[in-house]
Amino acid sequence: MMPTRRHTLGLLAALPLARPARAAPSLAPRPLVIAHRGASALRPEHTLASYAKAIADGADYVEPDLVPTRDGVLVARHESNIAGTTDVATRPEFASRRRTLTIDGTQETGWFTTDFTLAELKTLRARERLGPVRPQNTRYDGHFDIPTFEEVIDFVAAESAARGRVVGLIPEIKNSTHFHALGHTPEDTFLRVIAAHEYTRQAPLEVQSFETGNLRALRGKVQAINPRARLMLLMGERGQAVPDIAAAGGRATFADLMTPDGLREVKSYADVIGPSNTDLIPRDASGAWQAPTTLIDDAHRAGLLVHSYTCRPENRFLPRQLRNAAGDDARNPEGSIAEIRRYLDMGLDGFFTDDPALGRKAVDDPI
Repeated sequence: MMPTRRHTLGLLAALPLARPARAAPSLAPRPLVIAHRGASALRPEHTLASYAKAIADGADYVEPDLVPTRDGVLVARHESNIAGTTDVATRPEFASRRRTLTIDGTQETGWFTTDFTLAELKTLRARERLGPVRPQNTRYDGHFDIPTFEEVIDFVAAESAARGRVVGLIPEIKNSTHFHALGHTPEDTFLRVIAAHEYTRQAPLEVQSFETGNLRALRGKVQAINPRARLMLLMGERGQAVPDIAAAGGRATFADLMTPDGLREVKSYADVIGPSNTDLIPRDASGAWQAPTTLIDDAHRAGLLVHSYTCRPENRFLPRQLRNAAGDDARNPEGSIAEIRRYLDMGLDGFFTDDPALGRKAVDDPI
């Protein structure tokens, strides 16, 4: 039997760590609902259809991850390897381009955007990345192409005008150190693109990266184009080396940047941190929530906003206390809303979600 919302909230109230002793104030006037790769729980990620659904469902920001093509055009893909998000593996004319690359210390085999011109990429069609988990999304396989960053900007601007509300963009510049080694300059291209579009010169804009060097280089340049813009340092697993620092021979990990001293240093080149949800509330080996950390409060004391990732509506992604008995891949909207509200109670300023409609409900509806 599926639990009711009242039952789910009752379970939360019964947990010793369900609510903090004193809710920390958010630094933002209202928590932001950020569409993770669009409404990726409901449409194939990084397609105009995914962004359209996200905007229709009330997202404050939509997220295009940005990687370059061989001819230097920024396109919206979560990573350069497009084996799992396009039909490239079924295209015999591109079979010879399958290869292995090392990106940020991890070896990957597949097909990479940097081996394709934009014209060639435009012949491919998008596919659902998590087909076994989200089989309903596979009905859209083959319907959509890979959008460029400029196409995403124009689309969001058109949707904003049509709906009479401003929708923000929160692009991530991916794997800068890797792309620099291949001769690309994604930051320079990014600056040219946002300067060329009226919408990105004045709409809410937040630039993300897991690297520190490109944020330092972009500091001031982005704001000179759009005074409303912010920069966000995304944070990987605590034990993970910071990619650009590691490439330069340094030993700093993301755990080092999450300390009070580390956060004060981050504030010198960023306005926001983007930790994972498990950095806010760790989970044990069974997936159960443990005691919350002080990361949100520590970041706020350093003057940083906190936008965490990623809230997903399927049971397999939820803390064990909020899962229902419908199976790992079943959607559990009540559990997802309860998870989001738990983070908001801790003072979270915004969150990435695969299902912005649930995020909107968590923020806007009273309990």
